[in-house]
Amino acid sequence: MNFIYNKKLTLGLLVIFMLIYPLLVGKSNYFLTLFVITCIYIITSMSLNLLIGYGGQISVGHAGFLSIGGYSVAILSTKVGLPFFIILPLAGVITGLIGLLIGLPAVRLKGHFLAVATLGFGLSIPQIALNWSSLTGGYSGIAVAKPSLFSSNFQMFYVVVAITILITWLMYNIVKSRLGRAFIAIRDSEVASQSIGINISFYKTVMFVISAFFTGIAGGLYGYWVGFISPNDFTMVTSFLVLAMIVVGGLASIPGAVVGAILFSVLPHFTDSYVGITNMVIGVAVVAIILFKPEGIVAIFESLKRKKPSDKAEVVQRGEESNVNV
Repeated sequence: MNFIYNKKLTLGLLVIFMLIYPLLVGKSNYFLTLFVITCIYIITSMSLNLLIGYGGQISVGHAGFLSIGGYSVAILSTKVGLPFFIILPLAGVITGLIGLLIGLPAVRLKGHFLAVATLGFGLSIPQIALNWSSLTGGYSGIAVAKPSLFSSNFQMFYVVVAITILITWLMYNIVKSRLGRAFIAIRDSEVASQSIGINISFYKTVMFVISAFFTGIAGGLYGYWVGFISPNDFTMVTSFLVLAMIVVGGLASIPGAVVGAILFSVLPHFTDSYVGITNMVIGVAVVAIILFKPEGIVAIFESLKRKKPSDKAEVVQRGEESNVNV
């Protein structure tokens, strides 16, 4: 238990595990893909958690941002021919600009009204991709050429891992910064936030832009890894899956978003052999968490942390000493 509570040691071992993972699985493309998809969902779930968990702004259309990021990478790499280190940030910027367009009118909406608006956005992106065939390839999709510097899956794997670690670090610092504290204040009470001088409209818009930016990068990584992007890659099912990840893992918690993403990314590996069981397990997990542990799985570790064995031993020791004194 003391090992679990040592955050630096735990993070260090996780990073080492990520670095040696390809060697552990014998450079298997299947297991490398499973890990990369997990990293993509980790980035996406952290981005959505920033918006919902920390900002209190409901969004059920984040799959649209993933699609925009994937298509941005595909179009810029095949039709423009820009290098990888320019394309990937540009994919995030393009997606962030779309998030700005969504965020500007969305700042006037709350609750289920905002959910419906983002739902419409998520439903519209695949339809736009299907019908704008001259740009997106329509039903046929569009291929994505792997960057020349990272042509093999083994090399690309470490690029994805490095970007995931970097974004996790950035997200943690955003949450702990003044910007993150403003998000939390708006989530708790917009009236109180406004009374202390927080510009509600500005910070809500910034939430959407940051969340969309990182989600666009995740979609770009998906396009590079798979080598193909189509309208069916990210549907509304994806949006609800990411939402389930942060609910089960834990809202307003970066470790919770990571745990939820890992859980629901790895789960199909064990349940795909049984038809329909994956969705059933996800549904049961969401319902169980909402009923019995609304704070998410990460709250279980927090409760264990408050009941550390060393603390209990110290309490018992103090009790024995007081009895002796009596």
